[in-house]
Amino acid sequence: MLSTMEGVLLSVSTSEAVLGIVGNTFIALVNCMDYNRNKKLSNIGFILTGLAISRICLVLILITEAYIKIFYPQLLSPVNIIELISYLWIIICQLNVWFATSLSIFYFLKIANFSHYIFVWLKRRIDLVFFFLIGCLLISWLFSFPVVAKMVKDNKMLYINTSWQIHMKKSELIINYVFTNGGVFLFFMIMLIVCFLLIISLWRHRRQMESNKLGFRDLNTEVHVRTIKVLLSFIILFILHFMGITINVICLLIPESNLLFMFGLTTAFIYPGCHSLILILANSRLKQCSVMILQLLKCCENGKELRDT
Repeated sequence: MLSTMEGVLLSVSTSEAVLGIVGNTFIALVNCMDYNRNKKLSNIGFILTGLAISRICLVLILITEAYIKIFYPQLLSPVNIIELISYLWIIICQLNVWFATSLSIFYFLKIANFSHYIFVWLKRRIDLVFFFLIGCLLISWLFSFPVVAKMVKDNKMLYINTSWQIHMKKSELIINYVFTNGGVFLFFMIMLIVCFLLIISLWRHRRQMESNKLGFRDLNTEVHVRTIKVLLSFIILFILHFMGITINVICLLIPESNLLFMFGLTTAFIYPGCHSLILILANSRLKQCSVMILQLLKCCENGKELRDT
């Protein structure tokens, strides 16, 4: 039986999960409709669609595992279920961060202004950059899967009597945690570097505009600022998400920690829902479609009120 606070946190996390699914489903549907109409999907459309689908899967895995852990913990007892959840989590989590990193690099190469020959070379060969990131993702999976397989098959991670039993030292758990999330750390560092370079590009552009006495509110500056806001929002929200997941990992070592688990879950769900809304507002096509849908819903509501009267 859940306490009042646990029930509140579960309700909040469930609402966040629904918001994340609705927002990311909207992003995926809009891009799929564009593909169906134009018979072609742009790079940005592909990245946004992949990011939205991976986030939907991420939310479904988290919320399903949470409800099973809380209400049907005996379902987590079989070792093959634990192994399956672990593999799915690694694939979806790292794929989600890969798409987010690809989105930031795409914006960076399209918007930033640098005369360095490496930047110019990368800008002309953006497809090679994505292939390189795919290679990093595959290498990350190759490092992560054996660690999970060894932990499960050596019976170092079991679910007994409604609680996880971790048969390893804390230092060993930390090392395994770092190895299984190596790809996440790598892509997140790339995101930080890209955001830092965009800020430098904006600063240099503003100085150039100041020296030319042209003012600051030009289109290039606004695009820079909008993109930096999206990247910074992702960084902040993803840090919160990762903190929530880390709290849930800590719960593996603490018996009867449902309240802490709920708090971590609520924190983790802030990222997929809020960032999808930020992407919708930052993308002109997605924003236009969302406004049209809201206007349509408002017209339907007004029509219903007229029929009732």
